[in-house]
Amino acid sequence: MRSWSVVMSLAVAAVSTLASPAALAEPARSVTIGYIPAFRGVDAAIGRSDLSQYTHLNIAFVNPDKDGRIAGKARFTCAADGEDRMLSGDAVRALVGRAHQGGSKILISLGGGAIPECSGDWEALLRPERRAKVVKSLIEAVERYGLDGIDVDIEGALLTKIDQAGNFTPFVAELSRALKARGKLLTCATASYEGGMVPTSSIPYFDLVAIMTYDAIGPSWGEAGDEHSTVAQARKDIQLWRDRGVAQERLILGVPFYGYGYGRYKPNWAFREIEAAYPGAATLTDVIGSRCAGCSYITFNGLPTLIEKSRLARERTGGIMVWEISQDSDDQKLIRAVNKALTGAAE
Repeated sequence: MRSWSVVMSLAVAAVSTLASPAALAEPARSVTIGYIPAFRGVDAAIGRSDLSQYTHLNIAFVNPDKDGRIAGKARFTCAADGEDRMLSGDAVRALVGRAHQGGSKILISLGGGAIPECSGDWEALLRPERRAKVVKSLIEAVERYGLDGIDVDIEGALLTKIDQAGNFTPFVAELSRALKARGKLLTCATASYEGGMVPTSSIPYFDLVAIMTYDAIGPSWGEAGDEHSTVAQARKDIQLWRDRGVAQERLILGVPFYGYGYGRYKPNWAFREIEAAYPGAATLTDVIGSRCAGCSYITFNGLPTLIEKSRLARERTGGIMVWEISQDSDDQKLIRAVNKALTGAAE
């Protein structure tokens, strides 16, 4: 028989092994992507935001000039910082430093829902004879400013035009190779309607695929009386993209921090504005007013819906994407609730 001291030594060793950092390592943090709307002005966009609440931050938006150049020595060629100036290199370096200090990765996001006048012709620039110059310029910007990668947010008719010409996936593939060689990320944002989805051939090249599960209706589109971003739509979109081949851990569910108004209400609302105008209601419901065709109402995502979506994301995706960070409340009510739900702490 072994002595009591030997038995205890073995027991302690076993417990130590079980309690080692590797054995007790916490699960990887869920992804939370936040878009920084630089076009509203960088200082205004991040002034109230706790960037450490996000694992990834995307600077929106960057486009090439007519020659395919992304950035000069002092500033980007087509990336608005507010209404009257282009995003400077110093502003980007400051953003990168602040993001990294909080433990977040930071990327530039290409395209956007509305391509600005300063942009070159994406369809022409991504043709085989000009594509390499665009990729080279993008990589130079990533390296010059210490960025962690690139997010592709080319949408709608422009995406369709580029894809039908056979140039979207080759561009993504070439950009992916260049970024991966440098240990950088390539992500995308995509709609879930026919004509607005990134092609399945491009999916293997993206580290993360964020689905824009919002804007089912808006000020000038959709069915009057509907909501713009429901849990039911989130479930449907998640299944669509899983069926299209996106692995669970790479699929990111997009949620809105804004709403739309109809009738007597103004068309566009940030969550912070809804909360200020209708205290209490913004945390309890998704609708202000009467939701019906011809009625006056605001459709948005209140706290209960965002928590439910975040729990859904925890079960079926790799995390949550937010459009956009400046629309949260001053106390960061929405993103804090999202993160709690992603970890299970909100249950």
